[in-house]
Amino acid sequence: MHLVQSMAYVGEQPWHGLGHHLAPHQPLDVWARQAGMDWRIEAADVQYDVTDSTPEALHAFPEQRVLYRSDTKTPLSVVSRRYKVVQPAEILEFYRDLSEVGGYELETAGVLKEGKKFWALARTGQSVTLKGRDTVNGYLLLATACDGTLATTAQFTSVRVVCNNTLAIALSDNAGTVKVPHRSEFDAQAVKRQLGIAITPWLAFEDYIKELARCRVADRTVEAFLQKVFAHPASGQAPGSSAVNEQAVQKVLSLYLGQGRGAEQPSARGTAWGLLNGVTEYVDHHRRARSHDYRRDGAWFGSGAAIKQRAWLEALKLVA
Repeated sequence: MHLVQSMAYVGEQPWHGLGHHLAPHQPLDVWARQAGMDWRIEAADVQYDVTDSTPEALHAFPEQRVLYRSDTKTPLSVVSRRYKVVQPAEILEFYRDLSEVGGYELETAGVLKEGKKFWALARTGQSVTLKGRDTVNGYLLLATACDGTLATTAQFTSVRVVCNNTLAIALSDNAGTVKVPHRSEFDAQAVKRQLGIAITPWLAFEDYIKELARCRVADRTVEAFLQKVFAHPASGQAPGSSAVNEQAVQKVLSLYLGQGRGAEQPSARGTAWGLLNGVTEYVDHHRRARSHDYRRDGAWFGSGAAIKQRAWLEALKLVA
């Protein structure tokens, strides 16, 4: 089952093997068309039918509106009148000046859940190579949803080339992420100012991962790390009690010990960087999910992203 309804990409074929392949440096109107983002979100008043009334009539419910696609008329969600819509075109337009003068390049864009969620991802041009030619590239992800599942979120993220693992650049002072709730207007330029589109978040992230790649970890440290990352509230137990996903722990341990892509790199073997990437590979490529699309959606926006965030914070403690 595919969550992705439409998608365009530059470079290698994406995780689900679908989408329109584009040559680099295409205009935004080509991206919109090929990514299936060349439509608008429209709104209509909610009405309801009282079938036992005489005569039958539609009645208005003025506090709520239905959002629907302009092209297919597919309903997307029911929202309050205070809800601020972000259009698919705004997601792509966000990157216009970044690509024209900032050196960014769109790599993927697409639509999930028939239009309820859509995103674009661009290379920033920033990169770092660790010992053994272990390269990590910088990206900027912009995504939104109109079904209540996601604020409009601009997030610096990274991709480790050898395994295509993704990791949000989440720094302690929240640099690298801006979330605009749908009760507020989305102001693209204000978001860019708040992000600090300059190189500051990337440089801090680069320093951290170099430290992680230098940090050797003992076996007992690995076990404690994974126990913390994969702890979750225990159902039916006293408040505050937790259980550990032992299956996930064992899978990540096997990835870290050599089965993972890039696990034998000098930067990763026996290091905190390798341990962190065991978690990110598990979340991005191995975690149980209904499909590759559901796994990637969770890895970017849902419970998988939360696991990776816990792993990042625990990894930083190892080099503090």
